[in-house]
Amino acid sequence: MYGVLLLGIETSCDDTATAVVRDGKRVLSNVATNQDRFHEKYGGIVPEIASRQHVALLSAAVEDALARAQTRLTDMDGIAVTMGPGLIGSLVVGVASAKALAFASGKPLYAVNHLHGHVFAPFLETELEPEYPFLALLVSGGHSQLVHVASPLDMRILGRTRDDAAGEAFDKTARLLGLPFPGGPAIDALAREGNSTIKFPRHRADGDALDMSFSGLKTSVRYFLSDPKNTGVRKENVAASFQAAVVDVLMDRLERAAARYPYSLAVLSGGVAANSALQRAFTTWGVRNGVRTAIPQLRYCTDNAAMIAAVADRQGESKRADPLSVSADPNLSFEPLTSRR
Repeated sequence: MYGVLLLGIETSCDDTATAVVRDGKRVLSNVATNQDRFHEKYGGIVPEIASRQHVALLSAAVEDALARAQTRLTDMDGIAVTMGPGLIGSLVVGVASAKALAFASGKPLYAVNHLHGHVFAPFLETELEPEYPFLALLVSGGHSQLVHVASPLDMRILGRTRDDAAGEAFDKTARLLGLPFPGGPAIDALAREGNSTIKFPRHRADGDALDMSFSGLKTSVRYFLSDPKNTGVRKENVAASFQAAVVDVLMDRLERAAARYPYSLAVLSGGVAANSALQRAFTTWGVRNGVRTAIPQLRYCTDNAAMIAAVADRQGESKRADPLSVSADPNLSFEPLTSRR
Protein backbone atom coordinates (compact mmCIF):
# COMPACT_ATOMS: atom_id res chain seq x y z
CA MET A 1 0.00 0.00 0.00
CA TYR A 2 1.16 3.50 -0.73
CA GLY A 3 1.55 6.29 1.79
CA VAL A 4 0.74 4.16 4.84
CA LEU A 5 2.45 5.22 8.07
CA LEU A 6 2.52 2.60 10.82
CA LEU A 7 3.80 2.56 14.39
CA GLY A 8 5.34 -0.82 15.22
CA ILE A 9 5.69 -2.34 18.69
CA GLU A 10 7.73 -5.50 19.36
CA THR A 11 8.05 -7.09 22.83
CA SER A 12 8.06 -10.82 22.11
CA CYS A 13 11.16 -11.54 24.16
CA ASP A 14 13.63 -9.23 25.89
CA ASP A 15 14.05 -6.34 23.43
CA THR A 16 11.76 -3.35 23.91
CA ALA A 17 11.38 -2.11 20.34
CA THR A 18 9.34 0.55 18.56
CA ALA A 19 9.50 1.98 15.04
CA VAL A 20 7.73 4.18 12.52
CA VAL A 21 7.66 2.78 8.99
CA ARG A 22 6.23 4.23 5.78
CA ASP A 23 4.96 2.03 2.96
CA GLY A 24 6.35 -1.13 4.54
CA LYS A 25 9.93 -0.30 3.53
CA ARG A 26 11.09 3.15 4.56
CA VAL A 27 12.11 3.19 8.23
CA LEU A 28 11.65 6.65 9.73
CA SER A 29 12.74 5.54 13.19
CA ASN A 30 13.86 2.31 14.80
CA VAL A 31 14.24 2.22 18.58
CA ALA A 32 15.43 -0.86 20.46
CA THR A 33 16.54 -1.23 24.06
CA ASN A 34 18.04 -4.63 24.85
CA GLN A 35 18.06 -6.09 28.33
CA ASP A 36 21.29 -8.08 28.12
CA ARG A 37 22.76 -6.58 31.28
CA PHE A 38 19.71 -7.69 33.28
CA HIS A 39 19.91 -11.30 32.07
CA GLU A 40 23.59 -12.01 31.48
CA LYS A 41 24.31 -13.21 35.02
CA TYR A 42 21.66 -15.90 34.58
CA GLY A 43 23.09 -17.11 31.28
CA GLY A 44 19.73 -16.68 29.56
CA ILE A 45 16.53 -14.68 29.52
CA VAL A 46 14.44 -14.59 32.69
CA PRO A 47 10.79 -14.06 31.60
CA GLU A 48 9.69 -12.16 34.72
CA ILE A 49 12.58 -9.71 34.42
CA ALA A 50 11.89 -9.25 30.70
CA SER A 51 8.23 -8.37 31.18
CA ARG A 52 8.95 -5.94 34.02
CA GLN A 53 11.55 -4.14 31.92
CA HIS A 54 9.07 -3.82 29.06
CA VAL A 55 6.63 -2.15 31.46
CA ALA A 56 9.33 0.29 32.53
CA LEU A 57 10.61 1.09 29.01
CA LEU A 58 7.82 0.84 26.48
CA SER A 59 6.06 4.19 26.93
CA ALA A 60 9.34 6.07 26.55
CA ALA A 61 10.28 3.92 23.55
CA VAL A 62 7.02 4.83 21.77
CA GLU A 63 7.59 8.52 22.43
CA ASP A 64 11.18 8.20 21.22
CA ALA A 65 10.16 6.51 17.97
CA LEU A 66 7.56 9.16 17.19
CA ALA A 67 9.98 11.98 18.02
CA ARG A 68 12.80 10.55 15.88
CA ALA A 69 10.40 10.17 12.96
CA GLN A 70 9.18 13.72 13.55
CA THR A 71 5.62 12.46 13.69
CA ARG A 72 2.76 12.23 16.17
CA LEU A 73 0.46 9.40 17.11
CA THR A 74 -2.34 11.22 15.28
CA ASP A 75 -0.28 11.00 12.05
CA MET A 76 -0.27 7.20 12.13
CA ASP A 77 -2.52 5.15 9.88
CA GLY A 78 -2.42 2.31 12.36
CA ILE A 79 -0.55 0.55 15.14
CA ALA A 80 1.10 -2.82 14.47
CA VAL A 81 2.09 -5.05 17.37
CA THR A 82 3.52 -8.53 17.81
CA MET A 83 0.82 -10.82 19.22
CA GLY A 84 3.03 -13.95 19.28
CA PRO A 85 4.80 -16.25 19.45
CA GLY A 86 7.06 -15.39 22.39
CA LEU A 87 7.12 -15.00 26.17
CA ILE A 88 3.59 -14.52 27.43
CA GLY A 89 4.45 -11.79 29.96
CA SER A 90 6.44 -9.82 27.40
CA LEU A 91 3.76 -10.16 24.74
CA VAL A 92 1.00 -9.05 27.10
CA VAL A 93 2.83 -5.78 27.80
CA GLY A 94 3.18 -4.97 24.11
CA VAL A 95 -0.34 -5.99 23.11
CA ALA A 96 -1.95 -4.18 26.04
CA SER A 97 0.01 -1.02 25.29
CA ALA A 98 -0.87 -1.15 21.58
CA LYS A 99 -4.55 -1.67 22.39
CA ALA A 100 -4.50 1.31 24.74
CA LEU A 101 -2.85 3.51 22.12
CA ALA A 102 -5.32 2.38 19.47
CA PHE A 103 -8.29 3.03 21.75
CA ALA A 104 -7.05 6.45 22.87
CA SER A 105 -6.18 7.62 19.35
CA GLY A 106 -8.96 5.94 17.40
CA LYS A 107 -6.36 4.30 15.14
CA PRO A 108 -6.77 0.72 13.86
CA LEU A 109 -4.84 -2.08 15.53
CA TYR A 110 -2.95 -4.74 13.57
CA ALA A 111 -1.77 -7.78 15.51
CA VAL A 112 0.87 -9.71 13.57
CA ASN A 113 3.04 -12.79 13.79
CA HIS A 114 6.58 -12.13 14.96
CA LEU A 115 7.99 -14.78 12.61
CA HIS A 116 6.30 -13.24 9.59
CA GLY A 117 8.16 -10.07 10.45
CA HIS A 118 11.51 -11.86 10.30
CA VAL A 119 10.66 -13.34 6.89
CA PHE A 120 10.20 -9.87 5.40
CA ALA A 121 12.96 -8.05 7.34
CA PRO A 122 15.45 -8.40 4.42
CA PHE A 123 13.30 -6.02 2.36
CA LEU A 124 13.53 -3.09 4.79
CA GLU A 125 15.40 -0.04 3.46
CA THR A 126 16.27 -1.65 0.16
CA GLU A 127 14.99 -1.48 -3.40
CA LEU A 128 14.81 -5.28 -3.51
CA GLU A 129 11.26 -6.59 -3.85
CA PRO A 130 10.21 -10.16 -3.15
CA GLU A 131 9.80 -12.51 -6.10
CA TYR A 132 7.18 -15.09 -5.17
CA PRO A 133 7.57 -17.80 -4.31
CA PHE A 134 10.83 -17.42 -2.41
CA LEU A 135 12.64 -19.54 0.15
CA ALA A 136 13.29 -18.24 3.65
CA LEU A 137 15.80 -19.63 6.14
CA LEU A 138 14.70 -18.20 9.49
CA VAL A 139 17.24 -18.83 12.24
CA SER A 140 16.96 -17.31 15.71
CA GLY A 141 17.24 -18.06 19.41
CA GLY A 142 13.81 -19.66 19.53
CA HIS A 143 13.22 -20.82 15.95
CA SER A 144 15.00 -22.53 13.08
CA GLN A 145 12.78 -22.98 10.05
CA LEU A 146 12.77 -23.31 6.27
CA VAL A 147 9.74 -21.56 4.79
CA HIS A 148 8.15 -21.59 1.35
CA VAL A 149 6.76 -18.06 0.89
CA ALA A 150 4.11 -17.89 -1.84
CA SER A 151 2.85 -14.47 -0.72
CA PRO A 152 2.75 -12.35 2.45
CA LEU A 153 -0.36 -14.32 3.45
CA ASP A 154 0.60 -17.73 2.10
CA MET A 155 3.60 -19.28 3.84
CA ARG A 156 4.33 -22.91 4.62
CA ILE A 157 7.01 -24.44 6.84
CA LEU A 158 9.11 -26.99 4.96
CA GLY A 159 11.35 -27.97 7.86
CA ARG A 160 12.06 -26.97 11.43
CA THR A 161 14.25 -27.88 14.37
CA ARG A 162 13.15 -30.92 16.31
CA ASP A 163 14.70 -29.68 19.55
CA ASP A 164 17.01 -26.72 20.20
CA ALA A 165 16.96 -23.77 17.83
CA ALA A 166 20.32 -22.82 16.37
CA GLY A 167 20.48 -19.62 18.40
CA GLU A 168 19.72 -21.51 21.59
CA ALA A 169 22.56 -23.92 20.80
CA PHE A 170 24.89 -20.94 20.34
CA ASP A 171 23.92 -19.53 23.75
CA LYS A 172 24.31 -22.86 25.55
CA THR A 173 27.64 -23.63 23.89
CA ALA A 174 28.90 -20.15 24.73
CA ARG A 175 28.10 -20.82 28.38
CA LEU A 176 30.13 -24.06 28.21
CA LEU A 177 33.04 -22.03 26.84
CA GLY A 178 32.72 -19.36 29.54
CA LEU A 179 31.64 -16.71 27.04
CA PRO A 180 29.21 -13.88 27.80
CA PHE A 181 25.50 -13.79 26.98
CA PRO A 182 24.22 -13.54 24.29
CA GLY A 183 26.38 -16.34 22.96
CA GLY A 184 25.98 -15.91 19.20
CA PRO A 185 28.14 -12.81 18.73
CA ALA A 186 30.69 -14.09 21.26
CA ILE A 187 31.18 -17.42 19.46
CA ASP A 188 31.29 -15.70 16.07
CA ALA A 189 34.08 -13.40 17.27
CA LEU A 190 36.05 -16.22 18.94
CA ALA A 191 35.66 -18.52 15.92
CA ARG A 192 37.45 -16.00 13.70
CA GLU A 193 40.60 -16.70 15.71
CA GLY A 194 40.35 -20.49 15.41
CA ASN A 195 40.16 -23.38 12.98
CA SER A 196 37.36 -25.91 12.56
CA THR A 197 39.56 -28.93 13.23
CA ILE A 198 37.21 -30.79 15.60
CA LYS A 199 34.72 -33.15 13.93
CA PHE A 200 31.51 -32.40 15.80
CA PRO A 201 28.44 -34.30 14.53
CA ARG A 202 26.08 -33.00 11.85
CA HIS A 203 22.49 -34.14 12.18
CA ARG A 204 21.24 -35.76 9.00
CA ALA A 205 17.47 -36.03 8.63
CA ASP A 206 15.99 -39.31 7.44
CA GLY A 207 14.94 -39.57 3.82
CA ASP A 208 13.71 -36.33 2.30
CA ALA A 209 12.95 -34.66 5.64
CA LEU A 210 14.12 -31.07 6.00
CA ASP A 211 13.98 -30.94 9.79
CA MET A 212 17.04 -30.00 11.86
CA SER A 213 18.44 -30.91 15.25
CA PHE A 214 21.08 -29.15 17.34
CA SER A 215 20.76 -30.73 20.79
CA GLY A 216 23.17 -33.56 19.95
CA LEU A 217 25.75 -31.06 18.72
CA LYS A 218 25.52 -29.08 21.94
CA THR A 219 25.88 -32.29 23.98
CA SER A 220 28.89 -33.34 21.91
CA VAL A 221 30.61 -30.04 22.73
CA ARG A 222 29.93 -30.57 26.43
CA TYR A 223 31.41 -34.08 26.39
CA PHE A 224 34.42 -32.86 24.42
CA LEU A 225 35.15 -30.09 26.92
CA SER A 226 34.75 -32.42 29.91
CA ASP A 227 37.21 -34.97 28.54
CA PRO A 228 40.61 -34.49 30.30
CA LYS A 229 42.53 -35.33 27.13
CA ASN A 230 41.09 -32.21 25.46
CA THR A 231 42.21 -29.81 28.18
CA GLY A 232 44.82 -28.20 25.96
CA VAL A 233 42.55 -27.61 22.97
CA ARG A 234 42.10 -23.92 22.18
CA LYS A 235 38.64 -22.50 22.81
CA GLU A 236 38.94 -20.70 19.49
CA ASN A 237 39.05 -24.06 17.69
CA VAL A 238 36.07 -25.38 19.67
CA ALA A 239 34.07 -22.28 18.76
CA ALA A 240 35.06 -22.48 15.09
CA SER A 241 34.26 -26.21 14.91
CA PHE A 242 30.89 -25.81 16.62
CA GLN A 243 29.96 -22.90 14.36
CA ALA A 244 31.00 -24.82 11.25
CA ALA A 245 28.75 -27.71 12.27
CA VAL A 246 25.73 -25.42 12.71
CA VAL A 247 26.34 -23.74 9.36
CA ASP A 248 26.77 -27.10 7.61
CA VAL A 249 23.42 -28.38 8.91
CA LEU A 250 21.58 -25.19 7.96
CA MET A 251 23.09 -25.07 4.47
CA ASP A 252 22.43 -28.77 3.89
CA ARG A 253 18.70 -28.24 4.56
CA LEU A 254 18.66 -25.09 2.44
CA GLU A 255 20.19 -26.92 -0.51
CA ARG A 256 17.73 -29.80 -0.15
CA ALA A 257 14.77 -27.42 -0.07
CA ALA A 258 16.00 -25.42 -3.06
CA ALA A 259 16.44 -28.62 -5.07
CA ARG A 260 12.69 -29.27 -4.83
CA TYR A 261 11.58 -25.98 -6.35
CA PRO A 262 13.27 -23.56 -8.79
CA TYR A 263 13.47 -20.58 -6.42
CA SER A 264 14.95 -17.41 -7.90
CA LEU A 265 15.23 -15.72 -4.48
CA ALA A 266 16.23 -16.93 -1.02
CA VAL A 267 16.36 -14.87 2.18
CA LEU A 268 18.22 -15.40 5.43
CA SER A 269 16.68 -13.84 8.53
CA GLY A 270 16.51 -13.97 12.32
CA GLY A 271 19.14 -13.20 14.93
CA VAL A 272 21.53 -15.92 13.76
CA ALA A 273 21.46 -14.32 10.29
CA ALA A 274 24.00 -11.89 11.76
CA ASN A 275 26.56 -14.71 12.01
CA SER A 276 29.42 -13.97 9.62
CA ALA A 277 30.15 -17.61 8.69
CA LEU A 278 26.50 -18.30 7.90
CA GLN A 279 26.25 -15.14 5.81
CA ARG A 280 29.31 -16.15 3.77
CA ALA A 281 28.03 -19.67 3.19
CA PHE A 282 24.55 -18.42 2.26
CA THR A 283 25.82 -15.79 -0.17
CA THR A 284 28.31 -18.21 -1.77
CA TRP A 285 25.55 -20.78 -2.23
CA GLY A 286 23.40 -18.18 -3.99
CA VAL A 287 26.17 -17.20 -6.40
CA ARG A 288 27.02 -20.83 -7.14
CA ASN A 289 23.39 -21.73 -7.87
CA GLY A 290 22.26 -18.55 -9.61
CA VAL A 291 19.81 -17.66 -6.83
CA ARG A 292 19.47 -14.08 -5.61
CA THR A 293 20.04 -13.87 -1.88
CA ALA A 294 18.96 -11.26 0.66
CA ILE A 295 20.04 -10.73 4.26
CA PRO A 296 18.65 -8.00 6.54
CA GLN A 297 20.84 -5.15 7.65
CA LEU A 298 22.37 -6.05 11.00
CA ARG A 299 19.90 -3.97 13.02
CA TYR A 300 17.01 -5.84 11.41
CA CYS A 301 18.40 -9.35 12.01
CA THR A 302 17.59 -9.27 15.71
CA ASP A 303 14.10 -8.53 17.07
CA ASN A 304 12.90 -5.11 15.96
CA ALA A 305 9.65 -3.23 15.53
CA ALA A 306 10.35 -2.03 11.97
CA MET A 307 9.78 -5.54 10.64
CA ILE A 308 6.49 -5.76 12.55
CA ALA A 309 5.16 -2.57 10.96
CA ALA A 310 6.52 -3.63 7.57
CA VAL A 311 4.85 -7.04 7.49
CA ALA A 312 1.55 -5.53 8.66
CA ASP A 313 1.71 -3.26 5.62
CA ARG A 314 2.64 -6.08 3.23
CA GLN A 315 -0.10 -8.34 4.53
CA GLY A 316 -2.69 -5.65 3.93
CA GLU A 317 -3.45 -5.43 7.62
CA SER A 318 -4.36 -1.76 7.21
CA LYS A 319 -7.47 -2.89 5.33
CA ARG A 320 -8.74 -5.20 8.05
CA ALA A 321 -7.95 -4.16 11.56
CA ASP A 322 -8.05 -6.48 14.54
CA PRO A 323 -10.60 -5.94 17.30
CA LEU A 324 -9.38 -4.44 20.56
CA SER A 325 -10.32 -7.74 22.18
CA VAL A 326 -7.37 -9.47 20.49
CA SER A 327 -5.07 -11.28 22.92
CA ALA A 328 -1.40 -12.17 23.07
CA ASP A 329 -0.72 -15.73 21.96
CA PRO A 330 2.66 -17.14 23.08
CA ASN A 331 2.10 -20.30 21.02
CA LEU A 332 0.90 -18.61 17.83
CA SER A 333 1.56 -20.89 14.89
CA PHE A 334 3.46 -19.79 11.83
CA GLU A 335 0.38 -20.10 9.63
CA PRO A 336 -0.87 -16.79 8.18
CA LEU A 337 -3.42 -14.65 9.94
CA THR A 338 -6.09 -15.50 7.37
CA SER A 339 -6.16 -19.07 8.67
CA ARG A 340 -7.45 -17.95 12.08
CA ARG A 341 -10.17 -15.56 10.88
